[in-house]
Amino acid sequence: MISVAIIIILFSAQRFGTQKVGYSFAPAILIWYSFISIIGIYNIAKHDTSVFKAFNPKYIFDYFKRNTKQGWISLGGIVLCITGTEAMFADLGHFSVRSIQIAFTGIVYPALICAYVGQAAYLRKFPENVADTFYKSTPNAVYWPMFVVAIIAAVIASQAMISATFSIIKQSMALDCFPRVTVIHTSSKYEGQVYIPEINFILMIACVVVTAAFKDTTRIGNAYGIAVVGVMIVTSTFLTLVMLIIWQTHLFLVVSFVIVFGAIEMVFFSAVLYKFPEGGYLPLAFAAVLLLVMYVWHYVHVKRYAYELEQKVSTEFMLSLGSSLSVTKVPGIGLLYTELAQGVPAIFEHFVRNLPAIHSVLVFVCVKYLPVNTVPAGERFLFRHIGPKEQKMYRCIARYGYRDTRTGNVEFENQLLEFLKGFILSDNIYSYHLNNQPESEGNNCERAESIVDIGAVSENAAMNACLMERVEEELDFLEDAKKTGVVYLLGDSEVVASKDSSLFKRFIVNYAYDILRRNCRKGQAALEIPHRNLLQVGMTYYI
Repeated sequence: MISVAIIIILFSAQRFGTQKVGYSFAPAILIWYSFISIIGIYNIAKHDTSVFKAFNPKYIFDYFKRNTKQGWISLGGIVLCITGTEAMFADLGHFSVRSIQIAFTGIVYPALICAYVGQAAYLRKFPENVADTFYKSTPNAVYWPMFVVAIIAAVIASQAMISATFSIIKQSMALDCFPRVTVIHTSSKYEGQVYIPEINFILMIACVVVTAAFKDTTRIGNAYGIAVVGVMIVTSTFLTLVMLIIWQTHLFLVVSFVIVFGAIEMVFFSAVLYKFPEGGYLPLAFAAVLLLVMYVWHYVHVKRYAYELEQKVSTEFMLSLGSSLSVTKVPGIGLLYTELAQGVPAIFEHFVRNLPAIHSVLVFVCVKYLPVNTVPAGERFLFRHIGPKEQKMYRCIARYGYRDTRTGNVEFENQLLEFLKGFILSDNIYSYHLNNQPESEGNNCERAESIVDIGAVSENAAMNACLMERVEEELDFLEDAKKTGVVYLLGDSEVVASKDSSLFKRFIVNYAYDILRRNCRKGQAALEIPHRNLLQVGMTYYI
């Protein structure tokens, strides 16, 4: 019950962020390393100073020669002494590389060496206490303080793994490999410091269930051993790819790395697999579930995006909208959200064919999150025309950094329309100067992109009354459309496997993905679209 209570308190504190939680944990973890270092040195000095002979690699061969199979099985427990190091790489998203290097080489590694060598010195004198060496080797005078600090250290170790989980989930979402969840950035300095409420709750429930079901640390240790060695194998595999593709290391060095580290890791992995029936199955079961979720989401998302690219609205259809008498222009501004940064999504054609009416001003909005802290307000929106200017259709790419928060719908609309006004002004100025340049100069005037920067406005634009009259007319039209109202158009697409699909594909698309889609964060919630101004267009994608 005490362990369950500690788990609940730990997960409840996650919403305050890694930085604030880390500040409160830093003094405690420093005390922990000081305690184990001092006690380790005390045990070495008191019990057996000759224990340093254990650093001789000869004793490794003697140990396996003496214990044979039991020595191999014991590797499953020995590997637990290095558990936690896998979180070091996840910490790169929370702290700088230099701070991690200083902490691990200057504090963590020396403290652990002192602690383990000290325990070995104690066991040389009291081998019968091998089952509880840590607390038995602790002097009675500091037993209870050490007990309290050890509990706090265990909580801190759990905090590192929780933070690592948040970082991995966020990165998986960026690669479209995980369903949409709420990601809250808790630091303006480090991108990796995030908090995910849904994942935090699921982790808390899972930890409580595992703790209550296993009840002892032996089976939990067996499960942890398989997870740690599995992470090491995956890390070595990816490092091999980096050496080959990015670093372009000599093939001999790559093969040597794979043979040496691969052999060590496979020996440890075979040893921890021996404990599979005794709790080792737990991480593999969790990994299988996560792999299935990630595979289903990514597979369907890629197929869906490919379908949208293939079914993009043709240029002929967009041009026909201006001359078609069957399509009615209704006053107002329509903001149609799409994932396509180029082209018009098929959902638009579906909408027009079923409801032959479009807004007098239509903006295709594509929201992109960039791997930067923040996007300056002056660079938030990029615009370009879609089709003839007379149709008043625009593409807008709204760019956000990982620390930027979406503003309320009223403020978002005002910002977007202000940038649209700037685009209309600068685009008219550009067109005017392009049309009024001498032919010899016009050949040298090229425009690489049809996206216009709001700041690129000529100072002499006010000198031409005809130009300004045309601009004012367009701006007045936009303002009148705004007063009529802004409507958000969002596709409510259903993804279905095609009729010629295999049974397995039908299960993945029609059932597994559908369950994930229904239970993940909805698109309008992620985009903070007001429900009263929302118009959803249903469409079925056959993949």
